[in-house]
Amino acid sequence: MTDAVDLRGVVKRYGTVTALHGVTLSIADNEFFTLLGPSGCGKTTLLRLIAGFEDISEGEIRLFGHDIARLEPNQRPVNTVFQNYALFPHMSVLDNVAFGLKMKGVDPAARRARAGRMLEMVHLSAFAERLPAQLSGGQQQRVALARALAPEPKVLLLDEPLSALDLKLRQAMRVELKQLQEETGITFIFVTHDQEEALTMSDRIAVMSAGRVQQIGTAREIYEAPVNRFVADFIGETNLLEVEVASVSDGRATVILPGGARITCPSSSMTGGRHHLSIRPERLTISDRAELMANVERVVYLGTDLQVIAHLDGGQPITLRLQNAARTSLPEPGQRIGLHLEEGGARLLAD
Repeated sequence: MTDAVDLRGVVKRYGTVTALHGVTLSIADNEFFTLLGPSGCGKTTLLRLIAGFEDISEGEIRLFGHDIARLEPNQRPVNTVFQNYALFPHMSVLDNVAFGLKMKGVDPAARRARAGRMLEMVHLSAFAERLPAQLSGGQQQRVALARALAPEPKVLLLDEPLSALDLKLRQAMRVELKQLQEETGITFIFVTHDQEEALTMSDRIAVMSAGRVQQIGTAREIYEAPVNRFVADFIGETNLLEVEVASVSDGRATVILPGGARITCPSSSMTGGRHHLSIRPERLTISDRAELMANVERVVYLGTDLQVIAHLDGGQPITLRLQNAARTSLPEPGQRIGLHLEEGGARLLAD
């Protein structure tokens, strides 16, 4: 099957500054694909190259097998939903949604019917005759989505469209966005710096840093098996511990922490020397069956969870999360505790 979008060695330069360094990735048809990374990593630049708002310096951009890198934006079968929605304030909601169809020369009756169906899809049929200023931020965002979907683009590009919404509305819109993508069968390429958004909506994620793709995978793959220190640190919460690799054999490594504790964990081709070990806080429990010993510094109440902040023997800080339950016994600041690490809960990282 031909990929919806195929990027091959894409480079983008602004004068002497290189924003993208040979990005290569493929996005499948009908996939919800997310470009995730901190500000300045190149994710929005990459989206703008696909849309045609910027010219590539080197490489190829293919859409369903066709090279589109030199096509004008209006010649590309893609649409973009921007962060600020960019609705026409003087047009009704229905006319906003129908605007792209009007530009394509669709007759009035057909475009109104199509726009009406799009408003039904985003649950805004009752607001068709209102102006954008009469809508809430979440409603305006859904209008922008309906407008982008109305011309039936092959690919929909979304540039941080949820960032201006409050937390509860963002959480609700995540569910709606994923449902829309599944209902329409259109490939969505979503840009965000929010890890939770990426993890909850995406079929696959590309984690970016400094103009390079660090890792591509499903949410579980990215979270459970980060390939390097950047990905482990950026995705969710983790403990990054400096360790000395004592031995590597049959895909497993034995590492030594500064306090002398030894841990065995999965390893690919890691060699000896100093590296970082990633341990997710939820993979640790307080137990007499302990691989690590620590001294509690403080306990933080987070509602559903309890965060225990401690220091290992040897001085390295470590955090664990305990589910908040009536039977949970809380450690006290200054208390010495044993920490049990779940099988497979540690990962040796490349730096």
